[in-house]
Amino acid sequence: MKVLLYAEAKKLLSRSGIGIALKHQMEALKRAKVDFTLDIDDEYDLAHINTVGPGARFVASSCRSRNIPVIWHVHTTAEDIRNSFLFSNAYSKYAKFSLQRIYSKASFLLFPTSYTEKIVRAYGVRVPGEVVSNGVDSQFFRRDEDRAKQFRKKLGLTGPVVLCVALPFRRKGIHDFVEVAKKLKEYHFVWIGSKGIASLLPRDVKKLLKDPPPNVLFPGFMPQEELVGAYSAADVFFFPSYEENEGIAVLEALSCECAVVVRDIPVYEDWLQNGVNCLKARSNEDFETAIRRLVEDKDLSRNLGQEARKTALERDLTVVGQKLKMVYEDVLREWRKS
Repeated sequence: MKVLLYAEAKKLLSRSGIGIALKHQMEALKRAKVDFTLDIDDEYDLAHINTVGPGARFVASSCRSRNIPVIWHVHTTAEDIRNSFLFSNAYSKYAKFSLQRIYSKASFLLFPTSYTEKIVRAYGVRVPGEVVSNGVDSQFFRRDEDRAKQFRKKLGLTGPVVLCVALPFRRKGIHDFVEVAKKLKEYHFVWIGSKGIASLLPRDVKKLLKDPPPNVLFPGFMPQEELVGAYSAADVFFFPSYEENEGIAVLEALSCECAVVVRDIPVYEDWLQNGVNCLKARSNEDFETAIRRLVEDKDLSRNLGQEARKTALERDLTVVGQKLKMVYEDVLREWRKS
């Protein structure tokens, strides 16, 4: 069995969730000893597609003409397009109908969470599917005090650190991050995420990036080695996103035993528990209270971090690889029967 892993615009998407998910799939399949290729001109038994652009649609059409099953990984919904880049809200209205047609042409669907599956089923998509986490490399993303010291030194951080890792989108809650930071002036707030997409962002977000409050830093993109240091240095990982299909950065923070504060949204309902492996909040006032609580209560922070690590281990790439292997084998078996 050989699998095509496909995503278009790999370079452009390399710093996005889809780009990271593709890297995770590659590592997961290596661990599961599943042969794969990234070359669409290679020979393969099934295609695992991660994007929804013209290249992905071409690959899917080509596979159908050659009687090759297509597994479409649902990383994109109309809901998570909104409040991202310029004109994204207008596009999202069209996207729902476009995505319904695209996903309906798959042989099988993969969903990062049950929440994402509910959304796509509401579009009217009836293709069979299964929930498989995007996963996290728990051996790589583990607490590292030396890297934590390096990170603090690099950014000149001497007090409590509140961290977020995300593209600087409205949807990710960047305005709320800054508003909470204004209330907690004695803490350092650090938002790590590529600023190279600034030309695609609305004016108000550009203004935040250009002129943040004194205790807010936007250092831009950082490689994964430095991210381990960031997660390890942070007193709190604060992720105020309004819409996610899973949240790979959340998984990374959990894996590094960082105390996590997230917005109380449906995507986390069945795997993040308030007061067990994270704290949840719905308003900036409640975010402020939760963050201050974790900074001041080291026992609570440590206990949440330990439980967070357990949650991450359940989604380790070794586990993901075995699940993908079983999905591939089942899809091929059913396809050959038909």
